[in-house]
Amino acid sequence: MKIGIPKGLLYNNYHPFFITFFSELGAEIITSVDTNKDILNEGVKYCIDEACLPIKIFHGHVSSIKDKCDIMLIPRIMQLHKREYICPKFCGLPEMILNSIENMPSTINEPIYASSEMKLYEWALNAGKRITKDRRKINSAFNKSMNVQNDHIIGINDSNYEINVALTGHPYNIYDDYINMNIVKKLNRLGIGVITEEFTDEKIKNSEVKKLFKKPFWTFARNNYGFSVSSAKNTSINGIIYISSFNCGIDSVTVELIKYEIENFPFLLLKIDEQTGEAGLNTRIEAFADLLERRYQYENNISSHG
Repeated sequence: MKIGIPKGLLYNNYHPFFITFFSELGAEIITSVDTNKDILNEGVKYCIDEACLPIKIFHGHVSSIKDKCDIMLIPRIMQLHKREYICPKFCGLPEMILNSIENMPSTINEPIYASSEMKLYEWALNAGKRITKDRRKINSAFNKSMNVQNDHIIGINDSNYEINVALTGHPYNIYDDYINMNIVKKLNRLGIGVITEEFTDEKIKNSEVKKLFKKPFWTFARNNYGFSVSSAKNTSINGIIYISSFNCGIDSVTVELIKYEIENFPFLLLKIDEQTGEAGLNTRIEAFADLLERRYQYENNISSHG
């Protein structure tokens, strides 16, 4: 049995769980290659124009391996925390794929509620039965995959620079180097360190979120808001860069809330889609780097003469 796992959307965050689980059940894992121009072009061909770039790219990943596997995993991730939901595009992801791409293999697309281990186990039990009827084997595979996932560390914290930025946005924009055009390497070359939200304590992020009139309904909105606002108060952070997909409704609200709260703190919004040119992105990053450097030198001169 060959299980296809596309390297799109939240693959970077949760691939240890999925790969370990299906491997332990005896399946052969077929993954797509890292995102590249061919994957993007394939996704644009199949996906609706109104979808955001990560969804288009996911279509490309699926198309690239659909003829190489017996079953395709399309993770319909609904919930990671109680009383919060993931971006709405995940809710209808399987339907988008199956309606757009012809000759698809059988799919595993049941909703994934990961707000508790019990709920996640219910999904694993149903998915595992597609491979084996041996419940003990499924239980063992689930336990091992949970352990491997818990040991999986993501995030960027190369803050050994004089100037550092908080890099925020949906995970698939932060951790797909093709989507963000290797922004971390670009910033490092400009002498700027990068920190992501995984290295900020949940209590600190949530303390900022609690000040809002209403708690965000979406997990990524809560994370990005809490991380950005707390970063503006962190003396080791000199600026914020927010990577957002064009047409992202959640980000359009979250970004405005952040900008209102942080006031004059340096903030750069990078909106990306399949038309985004690297030259233009480089120019904006370099200009922001210059701004941060001038501000850093000014503040240090003031403090050294104070």
